[in-house]
Amino acid sequence: MLKRSEGASLDEIRHSLAHLLAAAVLKKYPEAKLGIGPVIENGFYYDFVVLGGLKEEDLKELEAEMRRLINTRLPFSGEKITPAKARKLFSAGGGSAFGGNNQPFKLELIKDFSKEKRELTTYRTGDIFVDLCRGGHVENTSEIPADAFKLTHIAGAYWKGDEKNIQMQRIYGLAFSTKEELAKYLWQQEEAKKRDHRVLGEQLKLFTFAKEVGPGLPLWLPKGTVLREELETYAKKVEKEWGYERVTTPHIAKEDLYRMSGHIPYYADSMFPPMKLDDGNYYLKAMNCPHTHMIYRAAPHSYRELPIRYAEFGTVYRYELSGTLAGLLRVRGFTQNDAHIYCTEEQAEEEFLKVMQLHEFWYKKVFGIKDFYMRLSLPADDKKKYPNIPEGWEKAVTIIRGAMKKSGLPYVEVEGEAAFYGPKVDFQIKSVIGREETASTNQLDFLATERFNLTYVDKDGKEKPVYVIHRAPLGSHERFIAFLIEHYAGAFPLWLSPVQVRVLAVSEKHDEYAKKVLTELKDAGIRAELASSDETLGKRIRESQKAKIPYTLVVGDKEIYNNSVNMRIYGKEATDELSIEKLAERLLDEINKKIA
Repeated sequence: MLKRSEGASLDEIRHSLAHLLAAAVLKKYPEAKLGIGPVIENGFYYDFVVLGGLKEEDLKELEAEMRRLINTRLPFSGEKITPAKARKLFSAGGGSAFGGNNQPFKLELIKDFSKEKRELTTYRTGDIFVDLCRGGHVENTSEIPADAFKLTHIAGAYWKGDEKNIQMQRIYGLAFSTKEELAKYLWQQEEAKKRDHRVLGEQLKLFTFAKEVGPGLPLWLPKGTVLREELETYAKKVEKEWGYERVTTPHIAKEDLYRMSGHIPYYADSMFPPMKLDDGNYYLKAMNCPHTHMIYRAAPHSYRELPIRYAEFGTVYRYELSGTLAGLLRVRGFTQNDAHIYCTEEQAEEEFLKVMQLHEFWYKKVFGIKDFYMRLSLPADDKKKYPNIPEGWEKAVTIIRGAMKKSGLPYVEVEGEAAFYGPKVDFQIKSVIGREETASTNQLDFLATERFNLTYVDKDGKEKPVYVIHRAPLGSHERFIAFLIEHYAGAFPLWLSPVQVRVLAVSEKHDEYAKKVLTELKDAGIRAELASSDETLGKRIRESQKAKIPYTLVVGDKEIYNNSVNMRIYGKEATDELSIEKLAERLLDEINKKIA
């Protein structure tokens, strides 16, 4: 008998539920053929072949049977088994748990495992079910919370993931430690559908794609362009306050530049094919850094100038595979909130710390995002894809670790995900529905100084290499705006909202006053629009709410008499009456404070 560790983990609960699912399917369909049933993120699945096919309406009945089995306190027990005994168990007439059924997929796995000389084990669930399994189960079903799992849907799946093999049916299930966690996850999934940035992007007229332009190349509509420009304008203001200077670089460059940077050959697969011109090959820019390095190199620098911080909203192009493109989250052309900091080794830790503090400013103060952490990516054990400069890697990792610890922000370390030119730190942020995205990637690049001969003259007149920090707190317009759309469900803070105010006249006779209100708001610098009085007032109010406009103003006889407006805030039923002057003051104060 195989020993089991004390206390059931969530993975053990999920794995045990997969076995209970298989047992329930066999009870309803005794001739069912079983595939595999592993644990996956948030739950489990099991693959089947059933004559006539499984149906969605089966899920409720299967779920009920699984709960009944949980309540019978069935034990799980495992044992090592020989290939011969395993073949007998899963062959026709050999396995009492299968009612004498032949299980061809299990027999195929036994054959595969035997060739690989892998040890075979089976796990029994009471006397009702046995499976070929490497283990990881509860001690008995009483450890499984019966109200914290749910079968969600059935999907097609090829045996062993190979489309040349038979197609099976896969039943997916969710499982959590508590009923509350399951309910929260189900809410998040439903909410995610409502907040899908592709759906809201179309509904709110923010961006579009055209096959004539090409996949992964978004076209920004006027309202989406407002979002981009508001982010960019504020970022430029903030970066100026934080000591950055702005630069601008071209969208293409000669092959020589990317060979110097190391993008060719290390990154060539992600770049668009070269354009052959009379003076050599040119490439669309995949990274801003090589161009910015040439700006730094254009003149000699003294230690007195450092650190130098060059910032740019630079557009880059990467050849992402068609199957990986996903709305604005994965595109082929995007504009990054990029910057490169050139500093001495002694300044590197402090500069990297400031970069982290800038991220914290954006996420916490500006957007109200509190759920985020840093992910330090180190080189893999296989160093073939990395330059062989062990001292450089060691120094860079030490500097970044020091800055991360000083920041006081949460972080984790992972191996094998470093950039080819240095360790990197990803900022992972979560939306209100729990969706996690990589908001930005930041690197300490010790290789650039060697490849580009980036130096400075120290106080003793000696030439020394600079350290380069790549940073982009807002990532790209495309990815960050996709996140914001989903985070805010399209109801943006006032300062970001493409339309901040919509003015509605009760009837045609109030149109002139409505136009006066519109003009005064626009003159104050507020993005306002007027809705025609052709439709009923109720319909226009509903449309304003559907468009997620922060403030809807209604004007009629009373408002004309009082020189005021009746104000409704998005998502609230209550209204308030105030003068146009007071309204403008209130809106401008909210805009200037960047209230999230």
